[in-house]
Amino acid sequence: MNLKTTNQREDEILRALARAGGSCRVSFLANELGVTLETIRRNVRNLEERSIVRKVHGGVHLLEDILEPTLESRLDKKVDAKEKLAKAVAEIISDGDSVFLDIGSTTAFVAKALKNHKDLFVVTNSVVVANELAAHNNNRVYMAGGELRPHDGGAFGVEAQELIKRLNVRFAILSVGAVNADLGFMLHDLQEANLARIAIESAQVRVVVADGEKLGKRAPVTLQAAQDINLFFTDVQPSRSIEKMLIENEIDLVVTDGPDPD
Repeated sequence: MNLKTTNQREDEILRALARAGGSCRVSFLANELGVTLETIRRNVRNLEERSIVRKVHGGVHLLEDILEPTLESRLDKKVDAKEKLAKAVAEIISDGDSVFLDIGSTTAFVAKALKNHKDLFVVTNSVVVANELAAHNNNRVYMAGGELRPHDGGAFGVEAQELIKRLNVRFAILSVGAVNADLGFMLHDLQEANLARIAIESAQVRVVVADGEKLGKRAPVTLQAAQDINLFFTDVQPSRSIEKMLIENEIDLVVTDGPDPD
């Protein structure tokens, strides 16, 4: 099942649905996006065919497992597992290394785990990451420009893309919304996928980090660069089908111990 969005308008529909709380009328989407009802209906049919939305009685519902929680709520979830993942990722980074960190909650924990590192060259589109590492231990932090999104403090515009293209780094540390055996790494937002691909192209070592809850799940957008990922960090042993996907794409797997028992 192909769950990636096929055009910018479909992504805009998903984001408008998310802003509306996951459900709204077709007429609302048409007014919000400034297009005709038939245009919205056509795009909604495409999304419904891929089980991303459900259309009922003139309205559209975003499927629950497609919705991504806010960054604030994700920072409070699976803290032990994310701290161990972050520590494991931080161990492959040395003082003086250059690194890109995206807006994910797990990468925010990686930034915290790097607090004792020195002389880092950091590129990020996350205000949370920038705040964590700037003006600390002689780090140089480059914040990707443009408007910050209100729900996660991330920048994704042309200014952000241009900066990341210009600054080559050793490591790109990327979070994902889902890891799927058939479709690979998946994200909830087309802008995030576009920026991730640029970061992948600008890095020597590409790392994806995701906690076990993301395994076997799905998200609307496929990151079409699985073969370019070098390392995948997670806290539980993936299924055999996901392991097969990793092997086929020559991605090294690192599994941490996971959260401590209660």
